[in-house]
Amino acid sequence: MKILVSLVSLIAFLLVALPGPLYKFGILDLGTAFAGFKFGMFAGIAALILLGIQVFFKRDTVRLSSALTAVVLAAVAIITPLSMMNTAKSVPPIHDISTDLINPPEFVAIAPLRADAPNPVEYAGEETAEQQRKAYPELQTLTYTQSKSELIKATEQAADNLGWELISTDTSAGIVEATDTTMWFGFKDDVVIRVTDEGSERLVDIRSKSRVGGSDLGTNAERIRSFIEELDDVLSD
Repeated sequence: MKILVSLVSLIAFLLVALPGPLYKFGILDLGTAFAGFKFGMFAGIAALILLGIQVFFKRDTVRLSSALTAVVLAAVAIITPLSMMNTAKSVPPIHDISTDLINPPEFVAIAPLRADAPNPVEYAGEETAEQQRKAYPELQTLTYTQSKSELIKATEQAADNLGWELISTDTSAGIVEATDTTMWFGFKDDVVIRVTDEGSERLVDIRSKSRVGGSDLGTNAERIRSFIEELDDVLSD
């Protein structure tokens, strides 16, 4: 029984831990990868049930170290999918976030890189904008007093600090485009930052869009928040 509990808990953990890297390196498709989470959660529950049976009916075979290991592995397998599902319920099912919902910054240099992406390069539309207004009302156009060239340079530095891949910079147009690759699944999300003159001030808008997936689980909004914080840190140095 001890071996069975250990084996099932390990399988449960692997079904949750491996789909991301396997998808990232092109071994699994996205649907199969997500299916792994479901089966991993079920296997985790099964491992805990088997452990309970072992504790109640074969207590003399229980070893604290192996039991704790099984509990930890099973807990990870159960909690990870549940956490993702809870997050999905708490955020709108959108994947295109912009600080300017009327005239979102457009992807130019990145457009060819998204040619085969399931999510088109064009802005998702008013329905998405309305959902964003309700979920992320704090994400709005930023105002700075620095020059356009200073802001472009700071934008490049902030993007580099965040580990983004810089794709293109057009200082005269005030456009910086970059790609952020998520660590676990290797999802590529694209970002465009636009700097425009408004009298003696500069307006900065950021747009972040996923290449795949209907819901981004709040990732794009969080990416914009992180960029704003990093940009402000760079400018304050």
